[in-house]
Amino acid sequence: MTEPAIRIFPVEDDLFAEAADLFVRIVERAGECAGVALSGGRTPAGLFAALLDRAPAPWPGWGKIHIFFGDERCVPPDHPDSNYALAKRLLLDPIGIAPARVHRMRGEAADPEEAAREYERDLTALFPGGRLDLIVLGMGADGHTASLFPGTAALREERRLVVANRIERPATWRITFTLPALRRARNLLFLVTGEEKADAVARAIEGGPDERVPASLVAPEDGSLWWMIGGGSASRLARRGS
Repeated sequence: MTEPAIRIFPVEDDLFAEAADLFVRIVERAGECAGVALSGGRTPAGLFAALLDRAPAPWPGWGKIHIFFGDERCVPPDHPDSNYALAKRLLLDPIGIAPARVHRMRGEAADPEEAAREYERDLTALFPGGRLDLIVLGMGADGHTASLFPGTAALREERRLVVANRIERPATWRITFTLPALRRARNLLFLVTGEEKADAVARAIEGGPDERVPASLVAPEDGSLWWMIGGGSASRLARRGS
């Protein structure tokens, strides 16, 4: 298993600036075509702001990048809860990335499972085997990442890269990358802020693989794993990183 690089930031702006620097370095090192998957939730807003500062258009990387999403709620693309809508408003529109380079999950589809299969076909057509250069991930206080929640069927998927996953609380469907998709990434980057996540952070990093903490199951097969953590989120770690 890849030994994670753990960075702890007392100041959240420093966390997002460092994450933006890493994002830029990974894309610049990639070949002619770079694949990046963005995360949902509230944490990405800080990364998006830092990217606009660190890599404003016309940064050449925006011309070779393909943007994917690690998960999506089953809502229309203009819905306030849509991960795509947040990224479009705060990053994709401001940098003027070509629409053909943005690959959204069809959360509005009547059949989420068919939308998941379509997304997997789109992913693997551009990136054989679904191996992306960077997948950005968040983590909830319950230890979930992407839409891989404790106790859900998607955690047991061993072959598919993208599936529809039923969430019970609240009762809804989501579309998500699976563990096989995450493990194929060249780089995995967890961004975690919020003191309410301190227990989950400690269990994910130091507690060993545990389906009750899905983030603990995420490690690249042949790549790098990064944890960039706000100070409050790291308060229960025995080893504090740097």
